[in-house]
Amino acid sequence: MESQQSNRFVGFLIAVVSVIIGWEIVQAVREYFISTEPRPITERPPLSSHENQTIRLFETNKNSVVYISTTQSVVDVWTRNVYNIPRGTGSGFVWDEAGHIVTNYHVISQANSANIRLSDGRDYPASLVGTAPEIDLAVLKIDVTFKPPRPIALGTSHDLKVGQNVYAIGNPFGLDWTLTTGIVSALDRSIGDQNSVIHHLIQTDAAINPGNSGGPLLDSAGRLIGVNTAIFSPSGAYAGVGFAIPVDVVNKVVPQILKSSLE
Repeated sequence: MESQQSNRFVGFLIAVVSVIIGWEIVQAVREYFISTEPRPITERPPLSSHENQTIRLFETNKNSVVYISTTQSVVDVWTRNVYNIPRGTGSGFVWDEAGHIVTNYHVISQANSANIRLSDGRDYPASLVGTAPEIDLAVLKIDVTFKPPRPIALGTSHDLKVGQNVYAIGNPFGLDWTLTTGIVSALDRSIGDQNSVIHHLIQTDAAINPGNSGGPLLDSAGRLIGVNTAIFSPSGAYAGVGFAIPVDVVNKVVPQILKSSLE
C-alpha cells in the first residue's frame, strides 16, 4: 500500500517537473522567436522618376497656393447686435506679383470678409477686386510688401488630351496644402441648373472635395491648366468626378476683371 502511494507521489512529482520544464521550454522558444527589440529597417531603392517629378511639382507650386477663410455678418434677432461668424474655407492661387489671388466666386459669395493664409503661415486680409459669377471666378487682392509669393505658371487648356496626368493642390475639409493626382477624364463638360450653367469644363478624377474649390489644377509640367470648381456627388464629397474651369477661359476673364477695377 505504501509502495503504491510512493509510486503515485513520484509520478505526481514527475508530472509537475515535466510541466515546469515544458513551460520553460515554451518560454524559451517564445523569447527566441519574439524579439522585444526594434525591428531592423529594410533599405528601399531610390524614388522612381515619377515620384521625384510629383514631389518637385508640389514643392515648386505649394507656395503659389493660398488658404481662404471667410466670415459672414449675422444679426442677433433679440439684441440686434451684428456678429461675424465663420462662413467657409476654400483655396486660391497667386495670379501676379501685385498680390492678386484667383479663386471661385462661390468661395467668397455672401461673405463680408476674407482672410488669405500663405503657405509660410502669414495671414492677410483680402479685398475683393471683382467677380465673374457666370463662370464661378473671383479675384481678391492682398498687400504683400515682404517676400511676395511666386505667381503660378500658366499653361493652356485647348490642347488637353483625355488621359493625361493632372494634379490638384488645395485645402479639402480645411486640411491645408493637400496634393491629389488623377487624369483628365473628359473635356467640354457642362454643369449647373436651370438658373446657371457653366460650360466647357475639364472633368477629372483627381480627388476634389469641399475646400479644394478655387485651387489650381496642374499638368505634369506644373503649369496651371484649370481652376477646380465643383464635384458631382449626392453626398457632397469626392466621388471620382470633379470639374475645373479651363485656364484659357481664366486667362481671358481675369485680365478683364483687373481692367474693370482700374476704370
